[in-house]
Amino acid sequence: MRAKSNPSRRSEPAWAEASDEELLDLRLCDLDVRIEGTWLEPMVERLHTEMAAKGLRVRPHCWLSNEWFSPDGIPGIAIPFYLAHPRLMQLERRQMFLVEGGTRAWCMKILRHEAGHAYDTAYRLRRKRRWQQVFGRAGKRYPATYKARPESRHYVLHLEWWYAQSHPVEDFAETFAVWLTPGSRWRTTYKGWPVLKKLEYVDEVLTETATKPAPVRTKVQAEPLSAIRKTLRRHYRERRERYGVDLPDFYELQLERIFTAGRARTTESASAFLRRVGPDLRERVVRLTGAHPYTVDQFLSEMIGRARKRKLKRTRSERHAKLESAILLAAQVMGYVSTGGSTMSL
Repeated sequence: MRAKSNPSRRSEPAWAEASDEELLDLRLCDLDVRIEGTWLEPMVERLHTEMAAKGLRVRPHCWLSNEWFSPDGIPGIAIPFYLAHPRLMQLERRQMFLVEGGTRAWCMKILRHEAGHAYDTAYRLRRKRRWQQVFGRAGKRYPATYKARPESRHYVLHLEWWYAQSHPVEDFAETFAVWLTPGSRWRTTYKGWPVLKKLEYVDEVLTETATKPAPVRTKVQAEPLSAIRKTLRRHYRERRERYGVDLPDFYELQLERIFTAGRARTTESASAFLRRVGPDLRERVVRLTGAHPYTVDQFLSEMIGRARKRKLKRTRSERHAKLESAILLAAQVMGYVSTGGSTMSL
């Protein structure tokens, strides 16, 4: 018996089997991907269910664009296009060493954060005097970077790199996300922390607005994928420039504290060692610093190149050499980030 066709099931796009080089020549608008029918659809539905469970009337509309964001004046959420297809996620990882939001848990954390921005927009909360007293001025200029204070108890902990500390608007979105997360037990978790007052304000203002119609209800999509005519090659080139590093000439002395020039007991070169343990070093430093993997990889590549140039050898045990290499790499990345470098964007 011939199986009935399922009109809702779409065939694989032609580019799914293309090489990276072929795929990079496509324009974003020609990818023809969407949220519907992918793993993203139940993620969006779950967000709406969580908001409904809290008694909120707003359901942020979602669309695909070039990155994560919730635009000013539009109570919705843009989701990066690469999450809509496994092949695009694969390309994202190869180009940027990371798939931001690429797991269900990570995706939901970002969606809750962006939902905070959308709700703020829908009810114009940032205009309220009390909101400004609690979080600060929303009109404050966004910094190119910020120096996080890991020990601070004035901010919630949700996304990595203490993101709530970057700007008052992000502080609200992060606080909203913690409040929204099922089972977060925020009253217990943050008991005794000054940030508890922010959570209590969010609980108060959301309860107050929950049954009221939102003043801003537009369903406009900002920068939809269908309108972005740049190629994937240009898209990734711009992103790499954004997260790139202008590396100063300071590695030699520090590298020679870990590795030794000339004769050594081991035949393994420092450059070969760093290439071999590179993926683990990158993962550790990204987790520790919050810097974008591409940024970390720039420093790692520089370390490998300078070690090769100076013909350094590994003389210490692998465990010690790996630990000290991670410390050096993390220190350089932290120095870069604290003086104006890029962390992961939202």
